[in-house]
Amino acid sequence: MKGIIVNGLKGFGMGAANLVPGVSGGTIALLTGIYHELIEAINSLMVPATWKSLFRGKWSTFWKQAHGTFLLSLGAGILLSILSLSKLMVYVLETYPVQTWAFFFGLILASAYVLFRGIHGWGWREMLLVLAGGAFGIWVSTLESMSHTPDDLWYIFLCGAVSICTMILPGVSGSFVLLVMGKYDYIMKALDVTALNIPVIIAFALGCAVGILAFTKFLHWLLGRWEKQTILVLLGFILGSLVKVWPWSNPDALAAAGIDTSLTLPQWPGALLWAVIGIVFVAAMEISARQKNA
Repeated sequence: MKGIIVNGLKGFGMGAANLVPGVSGGTIALLTGIYHELIEAINSLMVPATWKSLFRGKWSTFWKQAHGTFLLSLGAGILLSILSLSKLMVYVLETYPVQTWAFFFGLILASAYVLFRGIHGWGWREMLLVLAGGAFGIWVSTLESMSHTPDDLWYIFLCGAVSICTMILPGVSGSFVLLVMGKYDYIMKALDVTALNIPVIIAFALGCAVGILAFTKFLHWLLGRWEKQTILVLLGFILGSLVKVWPWSNPDALAAAGIDTSLTLPQWPGALLWAVIGIVFVAAMEISARQKNA
């Protein structure tokens, strides 16, 4: 039961991160030590032997092969987070953009350090992979959002399939991809518990299911053959995403919140405080993980 609750909390954190453009739920999964298990669990759903156990009536075998308890608790946490925090995230991003972005900047920076510390045997090849990942992360983070996109369910399905692939990539934000595809606000409003848009949610969820199953297969193959190289590229992704979460990177959002962009100095103490809180949050999770392993 304790493990179920812990996985649910990790899923809650992933869901909250996925709601913020520029922050990746994959980063939270990597930070909390469940990234490899997550990829393995989702990949198991693509293995024919898993479903053979189900069709033969071997329920316990199927549940174990499919990592059922892990996926169910994690998925419940993600779903609860998305449904309960979607309106809150929109509010804090609109009202307190500097503090919110500063918190996630600190969180992502500390996460990158934790990942960097776990990699051994640095050389020019390793640095080149990190730089390549960083360049791609910067490119994705600086894409311009599309305008006048259709509200048709087929496009919502496509948005779900594309965004979910980036949601499980550390450093690449699925919410930002939705923003680029012109459907972030539309999906957030559809998820508002006071006015749920069921057809949109179903189309988006189906797209997510198809996208994550297909993309996870590819990630599982990469981690199986080139684990270190893949992690190095993911580290680059995380560092590159810092461009998007820099607290003053979006002047329009600051102006909408009534913040004078010409007076950045008075905002620094609050931004620094929230960045430190994000770093402390990661450090606390690291210490907790070490104590558990010990």
